[in-house]
Amino acid sequence: MQMDFSKLNGLIPAVVQDDESNEVLMVGFMNEEALDRTRSSGFATFFSRTRNKLWMKGETSGNRLKVRRLLTDCDDDTVLVRVERQGDGNVCHTGERTCFFKTLDESAQATERQVAEQAR
Repeated sequence: MQMDFSKLNGLIPAVVQDDESNEVLMVGFMNEEALDRTRSSGFATFFSRTRNKLWMKGETSGNRLKVRRLLTDCDDDTVLVRVERQGDGNVCHTGERTCFFKTLDESAQATERQVAEQAR
């Protein structure tokens, strides 16, 4: 299957998800070479837009992402990378388990909690 790298200057979003827990861990970008390297090595490799080079997740920390499955969306322009975490299991460079640990709108979350509490 061929991915469509034409829409984002040669890149596709790569959503990384834990294959066992279904937790979304991170989002990176891949160019064609990063996807090829991911497929050949079995470990998630991305293209750094800031450093303008390839990097394998965990190459320095040891927290690598072993690929279990690669799925594409209906437009073939985004890849879902289902992984097994290696190392200590933390994926975010901050040391968190996932990159998605911050709430965008704290006030909306507080309002949702209040409504839920009132419904009890």
